[in-house]
Amino acid sequence: MATATTEKRVELVRGLGAWASAAIVVGTMIGTGIFLKPAEMAREGRFVSIVFAAWVVGGVLSLFGALAFAELGAMIPEAGGEYAYLRRGFGPLSGFLFGWMHSIVGRPSSLSSIGAGLVRFLGFLVPAVGAPLFTLHIAVPGLTHWIAPYDFVFTWAQPLAVFWIVGMTGVNYLGVRLGGAVQVFLTAIKITSVAIVIGVAFFAPHAAAGSAPDPIWPSALTGGVFSAFLAALAAALWAYDGWEDLNLVGSEVENPSRNFPRALVGGVAVVALIYFLFSAACLNVLPFAAVATSSHIASDVVEHVAGRGAALWITIAMVISALGSMNSSVLSGARPTYAMARDGLFFKVADGVNPKYRTPGRALIFQCVLASLMALTGTFEELTSLFIFAGWIFYGLAVVALFRMRKTEPDTPRPYRCWGYPWVPGLFVAGALALTFNIWLERPGRSSIGLLLILAGVPFYRYWSRRTRTQAPSI
Repeated sequence: MATATTEKRVELVRGLGAWASAAIVVGTMIGTGIFLKPAEMAREGRFVSIVFAAWVVGGVLSLFGALAFAELGAMIPEAGGEYAYLRRGFGPLSGFLFGWMHSIVGRPSSLSSIGAGLVRFLGFLVPAVGAPLFTLHIAVPGLTHWIAPYDFVFTWAQPLAVFWIVGMTGVNYLGVRLGGAVQVFLTAIKITSVAIVIGVAFFAPHAAAGSAPDPIWPSALTGGVFSAFLAALAAALWAYDGWEDLNLVGSEVENPSRNFPRALVGGVAVVALIYFLFSAACLNVLPFAAVATSSHIASDVVEHVAGRGAALWITIAMVISALGSMNSSVLSGARPTYAMARDGLFFKVADGVNPKYRTPGRALIFQCVLASLMALTGTFEELTSLFIFAGWIFYGLAVVALFRMRKTEPDTPRPYRCWGYPWVPGLFVAGALALTFNIWLERPGRSSIGLLLILAGVPFYRYWSRRTRTQAPSI
């Protein structure tokens, strides 16, 4: 008879109900992207038809992904999302590489880009936010042919982005129910603000006249047009991103068999409609060329129609919208880090649940530190492209794991089955493959760095898994 006793481990609590679950999906998706990415889509797409095609295809692709992830979430309602699905489908190394990417590259770059977008909104209110404080010229002697010199411009924007990241981390440290309640409140504000912009643009009197007609259709369907579409699609998918965040907090969702399908599928459908209307509203007010050069598209639309005062108020609402997206990203992002550390496959400093607040406090702090460091080094566009490339590799692999588990675990209870299987998840995987390959072609340097960071996790996995096996108690 064993005499040793073990301390009972504090676990996460299922404190996210139906409204909080839906708010995480909608609130994460509607953040900075819809207010900043239309300009990038116009620059990359070059034609109105390509921009709208990117919104439609991005919405359909996200919906297909949500349908597949709804099955995975209802079947495996565990912390970590893809970390749990890939471990189950392909083995521990696959799950670890997702968790490693998510913790080291994916979520820090996502949070820092949201912070950068939030501060760009503040720049409309206080232009001095973007004023340069100093410039650091970086050049590697003797290697300038291979590594181009880079001028890093430091402004007030970077420390302000860090300030908001730290603040939202503090909110979520104090409890998942508090974080969920804050998310419901902020999501209501952001939906209202987007609806106001759409209403003002469509129904208020205005006079949108450009010096030249908007470019509607390309003259011919060439390889350049297809590349432009994929570049616009990558920008659109950043705006759509966030539908999978609910899966990361799977162990904290109440009644997962019901709330996962409703929140994921319903949330993506609603957001896709809002985005399409928002883009149409912007082009209804501003010429295409003005949209392509705008740094604050929603503020510019409202200012054009209703004046500077109204634009200031809508910009404040956009700041709140970005806070909502950051809140849900902080809430969900630390869970894979916690899950890996709990399993002995990550830095021990990220392990543990706060016994008072029942949140993964150490993982939240770890995430906050990395995101803050990244916020000090990059721009909004640079950070989002890095995130999309790294993230969509594993979105596609998680859905491939769904196919595999349909074969290897046919009798496992599945409270929800993906509609349109196998075509819907198959098209999602094909789209994810095409997207990541095009991003690599367009930005080979940054994408290669992302791949190297992911593969750098392999020796860490071998070390941690070997240590975990040697420390496991014998029976």
